[in-house]
Amino acid sequence: MTALTPATTKAKADAGAAVTALDYLIVDEFLDDLIGARALKTALELGLIDELERRPRSLATLAEKAGADLPGIELLAGLLAAERIIEPSGAEVRLTPRFAGALRYRELLERKLDFVGFVLLDFVDRFNAMIVDPARFMREAQLFRLFDYRLAAEGGADAYGWTKVWMRLTTALTRHEAGVCLHYHDFSGYRRMLDIGGNSGEFALRACKAHPRLRATIMDLPVVCEFGQDHVLAEPERERIAFIPGSALEIPIPAGFDLITFKSMLHDWPQEQARRFIDRAAEALEPGGTLLVFERAPFDFRDGPPPLASLPMLMFARAFRSPDLYREQLQDLGFVDIELQEVRLDTPFFLLTARKPEA
Repeated sequence: MTALTPATTKAKADAGAAVTALDYLIVDEFLDDLIGARALKTALELGLIDELERRPRSLATLAEKAGADLPGIELLAGLLAAERIIEPSGAEVRLTPRFAGALRYRELLERKLDFVGFVLLDFVDRFNAMIVDPARFMREAQLFRLFDYRLAAEGGADAYGWTKVWMRLTTALTRHEAGVCLHYHDFSGYRRMLDIGGNSGEFALRACKAHPRLRATIMDLPVVCEFGQDHVLAEPERERIAFIPGSALEIPIPAGFDLITFKSMLHDWPQEQARRFIDRAAEALEPGGTLLVFERAPFDFRDGPPPLASLPMLMFARAFRSPDLYREQLQDLGFVDIELQEVRLDTPFFLLTARKPEA
């Protein structure tokens, strides 16, 4: 496997673009530990970050804004300063330049904070079960109640609302992860893309924005497609993006696509079903077309434990598979020009591409 860093295996002129694609990872610097993350979430919820984005403020002004007393704000400010979120500015405090840069990705920051808070009790109260009884863990964990794909298949108002919660998170992640994939793989030669399990359509949307001649179709569960259609409705690329509601394991995968993608999707399914997705996609893909898998890889703890920001993904750790499983499957299917690259994001990722031989 080829390990990619922003400047590895790319010309120097291209290194800056790779760094830009990875810039969003700055948010994880401020999600490193529980105390700091909770302090930041409080500052966001009380509107104090908004106040400090406008200009430096005194602690007394922040206390008035938050409806808090001065000792409370002094405690919060102390924690924020220790986390390098704020710093003194004369008699006032201001955002540090580094944190102000992270606020370019505020939606992602807030979604990650929410997700960490959602899974925290699963980790604290149910980690034993995750280790010794994974079936029980999946039955009892709040995480898997949230990611209940049966609701997304059944439809209805409740299903839409519940599905929307986790899709807002996955969409925020994909918005930035897509840029990394688009950097490390050239999409310019493709004309028709099918994204299986494409969620809100964000991955396809980013590809269409980057390549005006590309048309994309998303195949996913009915409620997911309903949300996805709403998600792309206001985008100029909406006319080039279509949705097919249904499971790619149950309904025919249409022909005519020169690119079929799986982005952060295969790990959601047991290995046998994941193999079937690949088999069915390989059969439907046009000869000469490309099959692309952009997925999270197993955790690597050699550099130490993961930060708090990675806690939600740690709860999925059993699901992340070696990319060699998919590479060997594609080899057995007769695919050629197989390339496997490793990309280090908030957790390890891999980018696997393979071409179906011409008929």
